[in-house]
Amino acid sequence: MLDPNLAILLGFFVLFGLCALRVPIGIAMGIAGFSGFAAISGLEPAFRLLSHSPIATMTNYTMGLIPLFILMGAVATASGMSRQLFQAGQAWLGQFRGGLALATIASCGGFAAICGSSAATAATMTKLALPEMRRLGYAESFATGVIAAGGTLGILIPPSISLAVYGLITQQNIGLLFIAGILPGLVAIGLYMFTVVLTIWINPTAVPRGVASSWSDRIESLANIGPVALLFAFVIGGIYGGLFTPTEAGALGAVGAIVIAAARRKIGFRELMGCLRESVRIGAAILVVLVGAVLFGYFLTITQTPQRAADLLLAADLGAYGTLAFIVLVLLVLGCLIDTLAVVILVVPIVYPIVVGFGFDPIWFGVIVTVSVEIGMISPPVGLNVFVIKGISKETNIWTIYRGVTPFILIDFVRLLILVAFPAIVTFLPNLMR
Repeated sequence: MLDPNLAILLGFFVLFGLCALRVPIGIAMGIAGFSGFAAISGLEPAFRLLSHSPIATMTNYTMGLIPLFILMGAVATASGMSRQLFQAGQAWLGQFRGGLALATIASCGGFAAICGSSAATAATMTKLALPEMRRLGYAESFATGVIAAGGTLGILIPPSISLAVYGLITQQNIGLLFIAGILPGLVAIGLYMFTVVLTIWINPTAVPRGVASSWSDRIESLANIGPVALLFAFVIGGIYGGLFTPTEAGALGAVGAIVIAAARRKIGFRELMGCLRESVRIGAAILVVLVGAVLFGYFLTITQTPQRAADLLLAADLGAYGTLAFIVLVLLVLGCLIDTLAVVILVVPIVYPIVVGFGFDPIWFGVIVTVSVEIGMISPPVGLNVFVIKGISKETNIWTIYRGVTPFILIDFVRLLILVAFPAIVTFLPNLMR
């Protein structure tokens, strides 16, 4: 039997070694977890674990919300709802200097409310907003920075896949987590808009003067996004009111998006099949990551990694907020390097008992984790949203995007400090449901 301390080191070495070889993170965690578990307990128990754990994970009722919310976002994109959100933002905010940037952030927030994916939000807004900002003469760095930052709203504003995965890992109420993301999401939108205004004040040449829309165009834009707003209110309001579970909300949201798209004649059978294929593909990829995480979690449990990590942090005597700062730093660093869901799945099982032991609210911590990895999505050396924009706009230099997104990274640190200093921003709405 392998020494547990050596097994922990070898387990993480195998995990990060496989990731360095570009093995998908879910498979890498599964291999490392199975191998480590076998080294400690023997092959027979490890194969028993391998035979029942993936099935138990994939057949979990709550898991159904992931592909359902992905389907809702896919239908919204295919049917042009995202374009209508952008046009509404442009109609109401376009008259201001930098109004198109403000409209982009507002539409990112709106699209995030029916999507749940940061990468999808960034990709959609790159296709919609970047050509328009270029046409009007926006600086390339500023335009791409706004889109990269606005895209991160997809991971926080409900329905959030990241918060759902956090809830599955920690056995917290996913409905409460979704509701907890609303006010921090609004704070993020406000701070991003403030950053746009501040950037324009510092460097007015970065953006042109705005172009006003007529009142008829504004009213028409509100009519166009009305069904989308009602869909979001129905889904989140139903969860908040206890009318249905998050999984049921995902199903009703997906059906609602399909009905709205069909009623407007914006989607046909072929497009619907494409949306279904996309939701299955992305949902399956997330489930593979979750299965790998469960296997790796058993390895962490049998080696008592969370307890050992807790002992080390307690021995360091950093205090509650010092320990929280260290955990956030780890999340920020890993968030710059690997997929955000992988960071949540890898780090949360280890640090969650420590955080709860210090008396922090687990719902509040879920939002802190999400905001921390959200910053990593736009930070060098990787930054998933930056690479999404670069993949679509191939002529844009990647360092141009990083330069443009830097002010938003700085304001994100301010936002993180605000949420730590004033946890009621996160816990106010969930406490009303308890």
